[in-house]
Amino acid sequence: MQNFQNLFRLDGKIALVAGAASGIGRAAARGLAASGATVVCADINDQGAASVAGEIKKENGKAESMRLDITDATSIATAIASHPRIDILVSTPAVNVRKPLLIYSAEEFDKVTRLNLKGTFLIAQAVARAMSEQKNGSIIFFSSIRSITVEPGQGVYAATKAGLVQLARTFAAELGASGVRVNCIAPGIVETPLTEPIKSRPEWYSAYANKNALGRWASSDEMAGPVVFLASQASSYVTGAVLFVDGGWTAIDGRFQPPI
Repeated sequence: MQNFQNLFRLDGKIALVAGAASGIGRAAARGLAASGATVVCADINDQGAASVAGEIKKENGKAESMRLDITDATSIATAIASHPRIDILVSTPAVNVRKPLLIYSAEEFDKVTRLNLKGTFLIAQAVARAMSEQKNGSIIFFSSIRSITVEPGQGVYAATKAGLVQLARTFAAELGASGVRVNCIAPGIVETPLTEPIKSRPEWYSAYANKNALGRWASSDEMAGPVVFLASQASSYVTGAVLFVDGGWTAIDGRFQPPI
């Protein structure tokens, strides 16, 4: 029988957060630690990862840090070898090149797909193998509202985020019998280093805020709750799902408020 008092607790769990040095990854790491998990803060920015691990320890949480490049098989193998048991994987790294498709270069295409799609696949594949042997685990990808809605200049980024949804669904289908769950979180507009250039352009910033039902951007910290939910027993029957955390962006038209 389910213990409802501990639905969201992660005591005794080991969580690997890729991209933990900043933004959504940092929020996810802190949220998981606050719920009782021991968090491995991993990032290509090893100093940033160490800083976040330090924050968690100051908050009486359990954390360590390591350098991890999810596009590099050797880096991933090192991470897995040093952490043979991983109960939770959160993968957040992403890059975007805002540019019309007709002038997109092959190098830019490779840059975006290599990190966003291939990198996520490589780290998930490696962790999933270990989780399959231990017969449990939760893997969380970060997709985006761009997986289903797009705008000029976002084509390749959107394609990778849509690809992550199908990748998660396939992992979920193939790993379900092993007790491993795989899901996506699809944020709307979140204030992160990736979206920092938009903040300096008030008209653009306001337009995005006014597009969703809540009329504002999300903070990175608002992604921590959905991560904890999908990592915990509270979502024990949820796999292959996409959780939109977008302030209602994909639910409403957003272009005009009719007089009612």
